[in-house]
Formats: sequence, C-alpha cells, structure tokens
Amino acid sequence: MRRALTIVVTAATAAVMLAPPGLAQNGLKWGECPADVAKPGLQCATLDVPLDHRNPDGEQIRLAVSRLASKNPDKRRGVLLTNPGGPGGSGLDFPGGLVDLGLPQSVLDGYDIIGFDPRGVGRSTPVTCDLTTEQQYRGNIPPYARDAADVVTHARNSKTVAEQCAGSETANMLPYVSTAAIARDMDRIREALHEDKLSFLGYSYGTHLGAVYTTLFPDRGDRIVLDSNLVPGGLDRTGSRLFGKGMEIRFPDFAEFAAARPEYGLGTTPEAVTAKYFDLAGRLDKAPVQGYDGALFRIATFGSLYRDSRMPGLAELWHALDTDQPPPPAAAADLADAPQSLENKVASHLYAVCNDSRWPKSVGTYLHDVSVDRKRYPMYGAAGANIRPCAFWQSEPAEPPVRVGDKGPSNVLLAQNTRDPATPLAGAEQMRRALGDRARMVTADQGGHGVYLIGANKCANDTVTAFLTTGERPKDDRTCVAEPA
Repeated sequence: MRRALTIVVTAATAAVMLAPPGLAQNGLKWGECPADVAKPGLQCATLDVPLDHRNPDGEQIRLAVSRLASKNPDKRRGVLLTNPGGPGGSGLDFPGGLVDLGLPQSVLDGYDIIGFDPRGVGRSTPVTCDLTTEQQYRGNIPPYARDAADVVTHARNSKTVAEQCAGSETANMLPYVSTAAIARDMDRIREALHEDKLSFLGYSYGTHLGAVYTTLFPDRGDRIVLDSNLVPGGLDRTGSRLFGKGMEIRFPDFAEFAAARPEYGLGTTPEAVTAKYFDLAGRLDKAPVQGYDGALFRIATFGSLYRDSRMPGLAELWHALDTDQPPPPAAAADLADAPQSLENKVASHLYAVCNDSRWPKSVGTYLHDVSVDRKRYPMYGAAGANIRPCAFWQSEPAEPPVRVGDKGPSNVLLAQNTRDPATPLAGAEQMRRALGDRARMVTADQGGHGVYLIGANKCANDTVTAFLTTGERPKDDRTCVAEPA
C-alpha cells in the first residue's frame, strides 16, 4: 500500500515570549471551493497568518479554510473546527466528508463546520522535501526492519531525506511547521470568524492538535472531541512504537474474518491465518511477488486494518500474493496517489513530526529498539521502532513542543476503540491521564481506527453527538460494549 499513512511547554507560554497575536483579518471572504474539494454548501476562503507567531507583523503564509454553514440560526451554537488526522492530511474537504459519514442534522444545525489545510499542507502554503517517487512511496511509517542491516540501510535513506528537506525551496519554513504553530493558526481562524470560542473535532493526529490547542488556549475552547488518541506527545517515539502493539491487538479481527471465509484460502482457523501472515511475509522478504516485498506486504496489511470494510480487499490481496496473481483492482487503485500530492503529504508530515518532539540521534538507539520490538511485537514492531528522518533533522523548532496538561475547564471528550491498530487504547489512556479532570473518555469495544461516525457502535456515536449538541458528557469514563455488526 504505497501511500503515506497516515502521527515541552506548559499552558503558560510566557517562556516562549510570543508577541500578542494582534488583529486577524477583518473576517473571511467566502467563495466557491476548488472543484476537487467542492461539496454542496461548502465555501472556501484564505487567511494570512504569521510564518513565525513570535513576529506577527513579519512574513505571512496562507491558510486555506472551508465552511459548511449552519442553515438553522435559531439552533446555531458556534463553529466546530475539524481535523482528519495526519500530520500532513488535507482537511479542506473534511466538512463534506463528515456529511458523507452521516454527521447528524443536529450537529449541522448547531455549528458552522470548519475545515482547513494546516500550514505546509495542500492549498495552504505548502512545503516540500523534493522527494523522489521512490521516497514518496516509502510513506510515513518506516519499513519493517528484518535485521540490523535493514536499520542501517534505512538510516542512510532517512539521512538523505532530511538533507533534502533542509535544502528544499521551502527550507525557510522548517522551524515553523509544528503542532504548536498550527494550534496558534487555529486561534487565528477563530478570530477571523469573530467567535469568542471554538469547538473542535479531531481524529488521530487531530487529537494531539486539539489537546495542544486546549492546553495553549484553555479558555477559548468550547466543546473539544478527541477521537482515536495519540499519546500526549503526539506521534513521537512512544507513539510510533505503539504501532507494533496496535497491530497485535487488531489483527485477530482479520484472522477471524478470513478464517470464516475459506474461499480466500488463507486458513480455516484464526491460528492458521496468523501463520499465513508470517509465511507470506517471510517468502516476500526473500522474493517479491507482483511488486510486493515483505515490507510493503506488512504495511498494506497494517493500513487495511484501519477499517472493517477493507478486510475483503486485504484477503483478496493476500490470496493474490500467495498464488502469484495480479493484485485485485481495489488494491491496485489504492496505490495510485498522485505523486505531487503524495510528496506534499510525506514532506508536511515530516516537518511537523520532526518539530514536535526530540528524536534520538544515535543509530544505535534504533538498532536496540528494533531488536526489542521485533521480539515483543513480531508482526509489526520492527517498523514502528525503525529510524525516521527526524534523527537527522537539521533545524530546531521555533518554539518548544507543548506539554499537554490538565489546567482548564472540563470540556474535553475522548473517544477510543479498544482495538485500534494506529492509536492503541494504551496511548489513549496516557492522553486521558495527561488531561486529568478536564476530560472524560468513552471507549467502544470494536476494532479499527476512528470511532465517531466511522465505527458502528451506537453507544459511542450517541455519546459524542450528545456532547456536541447539548454539552452533556458522561459523569465518569464510559465503556460501550460490543454491538452486533
């Protein structure tokens, strides 16, 4: 699956010596959206924000912003700013995507739904690392390292990528693309919308973004929903290494699916399907089939576990590789990202992730961690623990990473699946503890990446909708039991 998969300061920011934000643009001039993101009712605008928030009158960059306005002024509460994840993911069309997922009318009535491309992404001022097609197709998760030699090889590749980012035409933006800066951009959007507060719905990396925003601006958040939670540090070393744990927890769902369908020929018991995974991965490590080596097979499997709906396509892909047949059309289509778009996804991801935390610089650290995680989580641990270009990053962030904290109103709701491959429950529990009494968490007994509207658990979906529309939040953390498919 050759696509980007797509992730410390306290609330008192005086130590950063940021200048006052000044006045945002006098509102936003709404117009038609670009054709490829146009949805019925969706409007788009641009907003200028400082490249460096410490220098509000200095160089400006562009943010692309979208709005799906409430059509019921009597029920309108305010604005709901959204983020689909990443970092590096475009969110300009996300309000329309939420409608497609079944966003309830009560939420559409209650809010103007706001989307945006974060700084560095898409139609906002974009960044680049001048990545080759091969570099783009490596994606944002390091390849599975079979041994120490693989780690050393990927270290060389990662160093090259870091050097390209530092030598690119957007290298001047390297220090300024971070979650802290994006959170400050969000507050500029709030100002431009003439709102005293904003509500927020963020998925995956968006949970880190929302947590950082409500830490920096605790009194400017209204109702904050964080869905499929990263650890408090975001997609840092800890969050990355949790991919191995997530794969081990989620894979049994696919093993049961495939075992119940003998037509795929992958085994008639979950244990047999699991054995087939290791058999196929080992064979592809030695001799690629139909363009798939072991690393690509593993990441294709990992990414397909994000949704139950992807399981039939994954089973077909396994069967094709097992019998040396062409991959099914659905799998082939999944590889067809436009290279330039994919280049920006990967580059903007790196800019943010490498600024958001301090990564070990010693290759020896990664050699050790890969060896440990390969044994601890044999299915995928040697990928999440592998080295990233961040180990060789050639700039420092303009402001230190933000430590998510518990100071502020109790207005945060976390939503989490028990079997999430990308952001496992263990990481969400860390986020929950970091936010303290500010937060409550609703946990759904289901698999996949994404709870609200993405998962089928009615209890969890209703809990989030009630919070967004009425402010009602569980008195204590809530567990939603598994529901029939």
